[in-house]
Amino acid sequence: MRTAIIDIGSNSVRLAIVADGKTLSKQLATTRLGEGLSTYGVLNAEAIERTAQAVCTFKAQAECEGIKSIYAFATAAVRSAPNGGDFVRRVYDLCGIKVDVISGEQEAQIGLMGALKGADGGIIDVGGASTEVTIRNNGNIIFAKSVNIGTVRLYDLAGRDRTKLEKVIDSKLEEYGNVSASAYDMYTIGGTASRLASIKHGLKEYHPEITDGTRVTVEEMAGFADKLLTMPVEEIRATTICTNSADIVGGGCLLIYKLMKKLGLNVLTVSESDNLEGYYMLKAGTK
Repeated sequence: MRTAIIDIGSNSVRLAIVADGKTLSKQLATTRLGEGLSTYGVLNAEAIERTAQAVCTFKAQAECEGIKSIYAFATAAVRSAPNGGDFVRRVYDLCGIKVDVISGEQEAQIGLMGALKGADGGIIDVGGASTEVTIRNNGNIIFAKSVNIGTVRLYDLAGRDRTKLEKVIDSKLEEYGNVSASAYDMYTIGGTASRLASIKHGLKEYHPEITDGTRVTVEEMAGFADKLLTMPVEEIRATTICTNSADIVGGGCLLIYKLMKKLGLNVLTVSESDNLEGYYMLKAGTK
């Protein structure tokens, strides 16, 4: 039986079609739900509407394919905004789907489940409004922390100004405390990770079968941050896969680079299996 999972993030809405634990397809719509959240403290009406419409479009598509099990979950933008409930109600009013607003801890858990499939190791999940770091050892989660910083929040707070970005990032990284991940196989998931892997392979279209498993060193990550924060936005759009994220991808690279340095990591592996698969596993396990 096929299942549709809809991930409502701060930058994009994603749809995965899964059958018997295998992901058949993924789609993405960039809606910037978290746009302006760090500046004004609430979700703006336009962002709510375009994101709700994207969720309903994906739901209708799944129904047209005969899929009856359809789940939607929302992450940092909805859970942190005082008017997140307005978004949840708008989606329900439009298409009758109930959005599960998950906690930062749940977000970290399903990201780990999707990427590691039960193995030991850890993940860095950079989203639009939050970033999760999770580590599992001997089958037990020994570290899990979600911090309210991500690519859209960074852009709202600092634009593409590297000095301002570093100040914001350094301040937020303190919330992870003193943690080292150098002894573990660490993976990175999310849109920024996929874009970086695509850029490394010279791709202008998304091919997860190519990007999955891409290894990126800390030196390469530093180079990506330097390049993408100095290139004009229009040049990034024209020469990379980052059509709808050209303004935020450089800040995301800088955030990952600084996290790698803090965690003592020389290399990260990109995983295209992520919280979509993890949420499916969570739901499948409750049946």
